[in-house]
Amino acid sequence: MQLKGLIKLFTIALILISLFQLSFTFVVRNFEKKQEAKALSLIQKDSPSMTKEEQNFAVKDRVRPILDSLASKTIYNLGFTKYSYQEAKEQELNLGLDLQGGMNVVLEVSLDDLVRSMSNNPKDPALNAAIIEANRMKANSQSDFITLFSDAYIKQNPSAKLATLFAKSGIKTIDFNSSNDQVIKVMRSESKDAIKRTYNVLLTRIDKFGVSQPNVNLDENNGIINVELEFWETYSIHVISQNILDADVALKNYLASAGKGSVATDSLSTISAADTTAKTSTSDTTSLSSLMSKDTSAKSDTSTAGLTDEQKEAKARKENPLRFFLLGGFEARTNPKTGEVINESRVSFIRAKDTAQLNRYLALDVVKNAFPKDLKFYYGIADKETMTQAKEKLVILYAIKKRAGSDEPKLGGENIVDTRQDYDQFTGQPDIQMTMNPIGARAWEMLTGENVGKPIAIVLDDIVYSAPAPSEKIAGGRSNITGSFTVEEAQDLANILKTGKLPAPAKIVQEQVVGPTLGQEAINGGLMSFMIAFVVIFILMLVYYNTAGWVANIALILNLLFTVGVLAALHASLTAAGIAGLVLTIGMAVDTNVIIFERIKEELKLGKTHENAINEGYRRSLSPVLDGHITILMTAVILFIFGLGPVLGFATTQILGILLSLFCGILVSRLITDIRMKNGKHFNYFTKLSEGLFQKFNFHFIEWRKKAYMISLVVLILGIASIFNGFDYGVEFAGGRSYTVRMDKNASTSAVRELLKPSFEEFPIVKTIGNANQVNITTSYKIKETATTVEQEVQNKLYEGLKKGGFVNANVTEEEFKSNYIMSSQTVLPTISDDLKKGALWATFWSLLLISIYIFIRFRKWQYAVGTIVALLHDVFVTLAVFSFLRRVVPFALEIDQHFIAAVLTVIGFSMNDTVIVFDRIREYFRKKVGISKTEVINSAINDTMSRTIMTSLTVFITLLILFIFGGEVTRGFSFAMMIGVITGTYSSIFVAAPILIDLDKSDKLTKEEDKEQRIKELKEMA
Repeated sequence: MQLKGLIKLFTIALILISLFQLSFTFVVRNFEKKQEAKALSLIQKDSPSMTKEEQNFAVKDRVRPILDSLASKTIYNLGFTKYSYQEAKEQELNLGLDLQGGMNVVLEVSLDDLVRSMSNNPKDPALNAAIIEANRMKANSQSDFITLFSDAYIKQNPSAKLATLFAKSGIKTIDFNSSNDQVIKVMRSESKDAIKRTYNVLLTRIDKFGVSQPNVNLDENNGIINVELEFWETYSIHVISQNILDADVALKNYLASAGKGSVATDSLSTISAADTTAKTSTSDTTSLSSLMSKDTSAKSDTSTAGLTDEQKEAKARKENPLRFFLLGGFEARTNPKTGEVINESRVSFIRAKDTAQLNRYLALDVVKNAFPKDLKFYYGIADKETMTQAKEKLVILYAIKKRAGSDEPKLGGENIVDTRQDYDQFTGQPDIQMTMNPIGARAWEMLTGENVGKPIAIVLDDIVYSAPAPSEKIAGGRSNITGSFTVEEAQDLANILKTGKLPAPAKIVQEQVVGPTLGQEAINGGLMSFMIAFVVIFILMLVYYNTAGWVANIALILNLLFTVGVLAALHASLTAAGIAGLVLTIGMAVDTNVIIFERIKEELKLGKTHENAINEGYRRSLSPVLDGHITILMTAVILFIFGLGPVLGFATTQILGILLSLFCGILVSRLITDIRMKNGKHFNYFTKLSEGLFQKFNFHFIEWRKKAYMISLVVLILGIASIFNGFDYGVEFAGGRSYTVRMDKNASTSAVRELLKPSFEEFPIVKTIGNANQVNITTSYKIKETATTVEQEVQNKLYEGLKKGGFVNANVTEEEFKSNYIMSSQTVLPTISDDLKKGALWATFWSLLLISIYIFIRFRKWQYAVGTIVALLHDVFVTLAVFSFLRRVVPFALEIDQHFIAAVLTVIGFSMNDTVIVFDRIREYFRKKVGISKTEVINSAINDTMSRTIMTSLTVFITLLILFIFGGEVTRGFSFAMMIGVITGTYSSIFVAAPILIDLDKSDKLTKEEDKEQRIKELKEMA
C-alpha cells in the first residue's frame, strides 16, 4: 500500500510539474502573438503596399525591440508569484534551429595563428613550415595542435630548440635555456587560456547585455571572430551635455512629424503607449532614483497632476524621447570638496533591455547631427553593486572620441605584451599590471600625456570594460590600472587585455542556416505526424485490447506529457528529430503495455482468474520489458554522447521517453488496474478481432533455419557489396556546402545537375525535397579553401546557374535570391566531417559491444550474445544495402548522415527488444519443459510470443510510416531506415538469433545456475 501511495503521489506531482512547466510556453506564445499582431497592424498602416512575405519579415524586425522593451512586464500572475516576460521566456519549451529558423555554427579555434602571435618572428620559415605540417597531420590525427606543431618542428629541425622561436616574444616564462618540454607546457597553457578567452568573447557577442532577444554579431562571410582591443580618448559629460539637449529636441520634432502622416524610418516611433508605459513600474523608478541622480527635468512635469504612473511615463517619453533613457542624468558632476568639474566619460546608466531601442534613435541622422562628428557612443557593463541596488541589468553609455579623419585608435591590443592581476604597492588593493612592446610604450606615453586626469576607455569588441584616468604621463611601457576592483574583476580585466595580444581566431567549420519558412514546414509536418500517430495508436489499442486499451492510452498520454514537460524543465530544445523521437515514443510507450497485455491474455487462456492472470502477467513481463528498455536505453545514451545538433535532441527525447515508459507502462498501468480490481471490476483484454488473430501458431521455424541462413548470407554479401557500390553521404559526413532552394518552376534533379556542373567543375549532388520545385544542392567546390570570399563565390555560381536555366526569374537580384530562394544552407569543412564519421563508427561499435556484454551477463551463455550480434549485424547490413542500391531508385533522399546513424542505433535497440522477448521465453520454457528437445522448446517459444512480436513491431511500424508520410523531408530518411530496421529486426529475431542457439549449443541441458533457479522455483510453487 505504501508503494502504491508513493506511485500515486509521484504521478500527481509529475502531472502538476509538467502542466506548470508547459504553461509558460502557452503564456509566452500568446503574449508574443499579441505583440506580433500589434506590429503587423502598425506595418499595414504605415506601408499598406507591402506583400505578405515582406510584412512577415518586417514584423520580425519590428517586434524584437518591442519585446526587448517589455522584458520586465509581468505576463504571468499566479497569485503567489509573478513572472515577467523575460523570466517566462526562460522557462518555455525551446524550439531547435530546424523548427524556428536561424543560424547554428560549430567553430574551431585557430591555434596556428595563436602560435604565430606567441613567436618572436611570425614570418620565420621554420615556424611556418612546422605549422603547415601540423595542419596537414591534423586531418588524420586525434592529437591537439600544440603536440602536432612541436613534433613537426622537432622532426624538421633536429638540432634546434623550440625556445629559439619564443624566447624574445615577451613571454617571461620562456628563455633561451628553456627545454622543449617547458616550452610545450607554456604553449599548451596559453592555448587553453586563449580558447577560454575566445569562448568568453563569443558569449559576449551572442548576448551582450542579457536581453531577452539577443542579436548575434557574427560575420558569417569571413568565418572568423576577430578580437579587437582598443584604447580610446573620451568626451567628458560636461562637454556634450548641451548636445544631448539639442539631440533630444531634434528627435522629439522628428517623431512628431513622423506621426502626422509620413512613414517614419524609425520602426519604434509608432510603438503604442501601452507598450512603452509597461516598461517601468513605480518601484523601478524609485529604486533607481535612490541610487543615482536622475535628470528630473526629463521625467517630471508640473502638468502631470492627476495622471497615473503609466500616463506619466508615456508623457515623459513623448516630451523627452532621448533623455527618457538616461537614468543617471547627464549633467556635469563636480568634486564636492573642490567644486571642480569632474572629467567623466560616463554619460548615463541605461537599462540593458532598452539598448536596441536607443541604438535606433542614436542611428538617426537628426540625432547624429546634434553631436560632434568624431563622437561615437559605446556601452559598458555596470558594476554588480549598482545593478543589485537597481534590481535589474544596467549598462553604461560612454562617449568615445575618434581620431580626426581616422576610425583607428591611437593604441591597439596588438601592442600589449603581457597583463596580470596584481596588488597596488601602496594601498594593497587589486590592480592590473600591463606591459607593452616599444611601439605600444611610445603610443601609451603620448596618449596618457595628452589625457592626464581624463578617462581613457579600454574597449574590447565595442564594449567598454574600464575607463581609467591617468594621474600622469606614463613612460616605459609599464603601467598599472587601479580602481574599485575585486580580485575576480581584476583577473577578468587582465585576461581581457591579454586577449588583444594572443588572438585565437575562431573559424567556422560547420554552419547551418535555416529559413523561417522551412522551419515552419518542419513544425507543421512534425505536429501532423505526431497527432495522426497518436490518434491511430489510441484507436488501435481500444480495437485490439477492448477496455484494457484505456490503460495503455492513459499511460501513453502521461508518458508524452511527462516527456515534453521534463524537456521544458531541462531547457532542452525540441528539434525536428526530437519530434521524431516523440512520434517513436508513441510506439515504444504502448509497447510496454502490449507485452504485459499479451502475457495476461496467455494466462487467462490457461483458465486463471483475472487477479492471478494480472499478477502473473505483470510479474513474468517485467524481465523482458526491462531487458528491452535497457538495451534501447544503451543505444540512446551512446547516441547522446556521440551525437551533435538535432540528433542530440532526438537522443534526449528518446532517453526521457524510455525511462518514463517504464514508469507509466509498468507502475501507473498497474496502479490503474489495481484500483479497478479493488472496486470488483476487471478490464476486458479481448475483442472479437484479437481473440482469433495471431493465435494458435505452430510454425517450424528452427527447421527452416538453413533457408534463413542462405538469405542471411545474401544479405551479408549485399552489405559488403554496398560499401563498394557507394552511398550518398550527407554534407555532415562528406563535407561541402549544401543549399535547399525553392525555385520558380519544377525541375528534374538531372537537369539541375547538368546545369550546375560547369560552374562547380563537378556534378553536384541534387535531391528533390518535398515538391518538384524544391531541391537540395550539395557541392564540395573549394570547400578546403579558407578565403573569406569563397562562400560568396559559391552562392553567386548557384544563383547564376539557376538563373541561366530559367529556374529563377531573370528579374530576381542576387540579394533577393539569397533571402527569398535559399531556404536553408549548411557548410561543413572536412575537419569536422571526419570527426563526425569517426564518432558514428565509435557509436555503432560501442552499441554492439555493450549490448553483447549485457546479453551475456543477462542470459549467462555466450551463445545468446553471439546470436544477438549476428542478428544485429544482419539488420545493419540490410539497411546499408537498401541505402546503397536504392538511392537512385526511390524519389527521396537516402543519405548516410547523423540521422541515419541515429536510425541504425535505434534499430539496434529495437531489434534487441524483439530478440530479448524471444530469448526470455526460450529460457522460461527450458525451465518448464524438461525433457523436451531444444528444437521443440525454441519453436514453442517463438510461436507463443508471435502475437507480442507482431503487435510490438506493428505499433512502432505504424508510427514510423506516419512519420515517413507526414513528417517532412528532415526526418524522411530517418523514418525510412527505421521502417526497414523494424521489419528486418522482427525477421532476425525469429530466423537468425534464435536458430543460432541450436547450432552453437548442442546440449539440451540447463546451466548450473539455471538448474538451481529451476529447483528453487519448483519448491516455491509446491509451497
